[in-house]
Amino acid sequence: MTTTSTEPRTTTALTGRPLAVEIRQDTRERAAALAAAGTPPRLVVVTATDDESALWYVRSIAKAAAAVGIDCDVRDLGPSASRARIRDTLRALNRDPRVHGIILQTPLPEGLSPAGLAVEIDPAKDVDGANPASLGRCAAGLPGFAPATAEAVVRLLDHHGVELAGRDVAMVGRSLVVGTPVALLLLERHATVTVCHSLTAELRDRTSAADIVVVATGVPHLIGADHLRAGAVVVDVGTNATDDGLTGDVDADAVEGVAGALTPVPGGVGPVTTALLLSHTVRAADRAAG
Repeated sequence: MTTTSTEPRTTTALTGRPLAVEIRQDTRERAAALAAAGTPPRLVVVTATDDESALWYVRSIAKAAAAVGIDCDVRDLGPSASRARIRDTLRALNRDPRVHGIILQTPLPEGLSPAGLAVEIDPAKDVDGANPASLGRCAAGLPGFAPATAEAVVRLLDHHGVELAGRDVAMVGRSLVVGTPVALLLLERHATVTVCHSLTAELRDRTSAADIVVVATGVPHLIGADHLRAGAVVVDVGTNATDDGLTGDVDADAVEGVAGALTPVPGGVGPVTTALLLSHTVRAADRAAG
């Protein structure tokens, strides 16, 4: 006689903090070696906003950089900075041999395009992969820096032993910061990737057919249980501020027991992203040192 188990499934939490600790420790050791050899790694974050959430994030980067021995300088140009002033600042940083990493923090003043200004960042110093040239190098498999959040998704899956080669992946979201580079990085790892977006017909059909679902839309709780096949691995990149606190693009309560694994929000992709920004800065300093 065959019996069916009635025990509820549990969803494994794909936490990011242990991986972030590993990356930061490696970064700390490499930064110390570079400083001892006369090339102390230096990161500059350019801001032109009074958005408090963005400024909080910049402060957190500076604090994390100091903890691993990276000098982090915040260049606050003010929320009314002109395109010319931001452009000239980026160009000056490109020329400064003491600067190894450059981040242009968003949002920018109204009317200014982040992509239009990110082209000014030297790809060798573009530690967050914001310059479209960096994305092109990523697509071609050439040395360069992928956007840190996109790389964090793949590193997190690797850390938790999720096989990528031959797996069907639904990437929900196609931004140049996350969705498109995630798709490119997964293709490089021999996954079969379907990119979904706001005009995708029958989103549920696409996501429920996938082994792995990555979500980066900025829409709270967009993905529920009916979007997933049982046992799917889900990476939630969303960080949405609500009255109940920070929440993701996945309805974590709804998918509990349906998803085989899920990244928590917060505590999933975010810590790995920050750690990778610092790791990229040390890599850039190492290359500059020859």
